[in-house]
Amino acid sequence: MAKQDYYDLLGVSKSVSDKDLKSAYRKMAMKYHPDRNPDDAEAERKFKEANEAYEVLSDKEKRAAYDRFGHAAFENGMGGGPRGGGGSGGFEGFADIFEEMFGAFGGASGGRGRAPNRGATLEYPLEISLEEAFKGVKKTISFPVKQTCETCSGSGSKGNAEPETCPTCGGRGRVRQSQGFFAMERGCPTCQGQGSVVSDPCGDCHGQGRTTREKKLNVTIPSGVQDGTTIQYPGGGEAGTRGGNAGDLHVVLTVRHHSIFERNGNDLHVETPISFVTAALGGKITVPTIDGKTLQATIEPGTQHGKTLRLRGQGMSVYNSSLRGDMIIHTAVEIPVKLTEKQQDILREFEKVSEEESHYPRVQGFLKRIKNLF
Repeated sequence: MAKQDYYDLLGVSKSVSDKDLKSAYRKMAMKYHPDRNPDDAEAERKFKEANEAYEVLSDKEKRAAYDRFGHAAFENGMGGGPRGGGGSGGFEGFADIFEEMFGAFGGASGGRGRAPNRGATLEYPLEISLEEAFKGVKKTISFPVKQTCETCSGSGSKGNAEPETCPTCGGRGRVRQSQGFFAMERGCPTCQGQGSVVSDPCGDCHGQGRTTREKKLNVTIPSGVQDGTTIQYPGGGEAGTRGGNAGDLHVVLTVRHHSIFERNGNDLHVETPISFVTAALGGKITVPTIDGKTLQATIEPGTQHGKTLRLRGQGMSVYNSSLRGDMIIHTAVEIPVKLTEKQQDILREFEKVSEEESHYPRVQGFLKRIKNLF
């Protein structure tokens, strides 16, 4: 099977700079590193291919030979192969990169495994009503979270005894393995990268130093919050290990759909049905407000279906402000149904006396356009 071009393998061009070459290799090596893909033969193969490609292209002499002869430059003893030595420039590049990578994987130097670990950040979804978003509210939430074991005070050991140094990694949290031309480090399988082991584990947390318990928290939601607003509580998440700080808690708000109002930013929209008589003659209508009150709105004579009225300062509270948005009323003219005989006669009489009058400007305009068309 033909070997893939080294430049194509790393996703770079032949004119790539040393800096961009290193960046491309690091990205690929991080993606396919065995620590991130345990027991994945395909990922391991791609990881080795990336190492081989970078070893050649990061060495000026090897890269020049590869640019001229391709893979043949390293066959039959020509110029030294990717695994046959011939300079240390490439390996120095590996050292820099893997120092960064192992840091990301939990530490490659001695003592890092025993360092305090910060607890995980948690996310709690909380649904509130539109009225609660308008005026603000306080709620008590409850959720299971890993907290420091009260029996062993987080040590994981019975009687609060200090953990012992891991015999496999010597406290480093990582073990070194040879792979190809360089030595590679992985998380210690005995202590799971912690650098120490508990010989006599606590009976409550089984050596973990944390137990899962129900936690209650009083949440203050300010007025004017939007759907998707996140309220952060530093230290409200999972407890850390080995004395590490607790993670944060993110309360993510969802504002429930309202049966009357529709929110758009800080404005509230409401569709209000009005009779065709009120639309024609004008009058007053009563509309509700988000704060539980009612207001009188004036309908002008000849109001058409869909016309909007704006009530200033009757919308949602503006977050972190004393201001309010507006309420926009959308009029919906309703045609009566199940008319009595008398009502029908009145309407027929109205239609009769209206035939020669310009009471329907839109109808008259439409008829005029039809007449002009033909």
